[in-house]
Amino acid sequence: MAGVPFIAIEGPIGIGKTSLAKKISSHFDFHLLKEIVEENPFLGKFYDDIEEWSFQTEMFFLCNRFKQLEDIDTKFLSKNKSVVADYHISKNMIFARRTLPVNKFEKYEQIYHILTKDMPVPNMMIYLHASLDTILQRIHQRGREIEQNIKPSYLAQLSQDYEDYMNEFELMHPTIPVIRINGDEMDFVRYQNDLDSIINQVNVQLKKVAEEARKG
Repeated sequence: MAGVPFIAIEGPIGIGKTSLAKKISSHFDFHLLKEIVEENPFLGKFYDDIEEWSFQTEMFFLCNRFKQLEDIDTKFLSKNKSVVADYHISKNMIFARRTLPVNKFEKYEQIYHILTKDMPVPNMMIYLHASLDTILQRIHQRGREIEQNIKPSYLAQLSQDYEDYMNEFELMHPTIPVIRINGDEMDFVRYQNDLDSIINQVNVQLKKVAEEARKG
C-alpha cells in the first residue's frame, strides 16, 4: 500500500480544496474522498457561538473522518486504488487547538490519537494558502449560508494556524512531499494554465512516490 498514491489537500476554509481535489480526481482517475461539512448539525451553531458548540462540532467531524478513512483504507488503498482527499485528518487538531478549552481539548486529543493510530497516511500533501482578502472573497463566492457568519478574525487566526502546522508537518515528515500553492497568485478554477502547473507538480511527485515504493 505504501506506493499507492494517496494525496491529501489542505488549507483554510474556502481556499478551494474540494475544487482542486475534484480536478485531480478527474485528471488522474483517482477516487475522490470529500469531507463531510454541511451535514454537521452543529456547524451553524458553532459559527454563531464557538465556545458553546466547539466540542460537539469537533467530535462530529472526527468520528465522520475516522469512518471515511477506515472505508478508503479497506475499499481502495488496500486494493491498490489511488485516492485524493480534500482534507487531512490532522486538520482536526488544528481546529481543536483553536476552539476547545483546555480541559475539553485534553479529552479530545486522547480520543483523536486512539482513533487515528492505525489510519492510512497520505504520501503527498497539497497545501493551499492565500491572503485573508482572497479567502473571504472565495467564501462569499461559494455562498454557503452557514459560513456567512464566520468572523474574519477567526479566519485570520486559522490561516496562521495552518501555516504553523504545515511548517511543522514538513519537519516531522521529511519523506512526504508538500506542494505549496499560493491562492493569491494562482486560480486553478478560472485559469487552465494554473491548473496545468499544479497537475505537472503532482505528476513529478507521483513519479517520486512510485520510485520510493520500488526501492522500498
